[in-house]
Amino acid sequence: MNKKKIINDPVYGFLSINYEIIYDLMEHPYFQRLRRIQQLGLTSYVYPGALHTRFHHALGAMHLMVQAIEVLRAKGVEISEEEAEAVTIAILLHDIGHGPFSHALEHTILEKIEHEDVSTLFMERLNEEFKGRLSLAIKIFEGNYPKKFLHQLVSSQLDMDRLDYLTRDSFFTGVHEGVIGYDRIIKMLNVKDDELVVEQKGIYSIEKFIISRRLMYWQVYLHKTVLCAEVMLVKVLMRAKELARQGSELFMTPALAFFMEQDRTIEDFRQNPKVLEHYANLDDTDLYVSMKIWQKHPDLILSKLSHSIIQRKLFKIELQKEAFGYNRITELRKKVQEKYQLEETNIDYFVFTDATSNSAYSHKEDKINILFKNGEILDIAYASDQLNIQLLSAPVVKYYLCYPKELLDL
Repeated sequence: MNKKKIINDPVYGFLSINYEIIYDLMEHPYFQRLRRIQQLGLTSYVYPGALHTRFHHALGAMHLMVQAIEVLRAKGVEISEEEAEAVTIAILLHDIGHGPFSHALEHTILEKIEHEDVSTLFMERLNEEFKGRLSLAIKIFEGNYPKKFLHQLVSSQLDMDRLDYLTRDSFFTGVHEGVIGYDRIIKMLNVKDDELVVEQKGIYSIEKFIISRRLMYWQVYLHKTVLCAEVMLVKVLMRAKELARQGSELFMTPALAFFMEQDRTIEDFRQNPKVLEHYANLDDTDLYVSMKIWQKHPDLILSKLSHSIIQRKLFKIELQKEAFGYNRITELRKKVQEKYQLEETNIDYFVFTDATSNSAYSHKEDKINILFKNGEILDIAYASDQLNIQLLSAPVVKYYLCYPKELLDL
């Protein structure tokens, strides 16, 4: 059977599968599950076209990795065929541990477990099935392989993951401010002292990349309506979990029930193979089906929040640079309590405030280094003649307050 297929991608055109094991991994149920997990959570509530999945993104990142390997090899960087296959596997599977709605529920269904940790667990299980053929990919993914630049291609501030999601997300949302010159950036990549660098000619493409990332965060990923919808989704799961543990009768798919009825730790995953199998059966569908049923649940909180998500009847959200005052929050809480006859401890499901933050570039992570013609290497924040690159390193914090829109009429 010919496993070196060609896939038609709406963003890049035709993608090639260069290794037979890539095809086999794509065919595995663990990877096919990514078709049922939306890349951008509930962002389609604001941008209707944003219905692409983690499956699309993984294939796109793999395509960019193949291009990056070609470019680096052409510049004399030594990458063996075994390493090329392994780093391609690593980027293909980098998001395989994501749960339903991607980042929106990352710490709700699983508490204190990052999706990268679950990705590693999936890769280790696949490694057993594929008789050790993923061992090198896992080392690269975890940053334990001597060639550091291979890990940087998978996970850094200028990895194939970021290049694809900015390109793909701007395409599907129609937000042109997020468009980056991914092809030029890849053509400018090089390796110096085992570090991934960008040649001097690519400096303006990197400046655009950083600015585009900032614009995409505030215009798409942290858009106030998206933020409100996703926090409401978290509240739905919190209430469902609370009711399930009180013994209330509650419809749930088996996979969702497994994680709602009690907390599962990373040790549970490692010691009990069934935990990972339950997680492998969990995707966006479980949440949608359950919330459709919960709209009719006798519990007011669960039914109203579920209805709000399913029918897109979202709460009002206010966004500002300073924390919201005590009097403002107290007034809203009082209105909610009177309108819905809630106990004091349950008001937080309808009135909630918090902060969100983002920095487009971080000095604390692997830096984006620019390689000058004289061999000098400088962090982009200092190599750039745009002062705003340094300013973009500072985190921007915004405070939000959400509450039912009908309170405005009271």
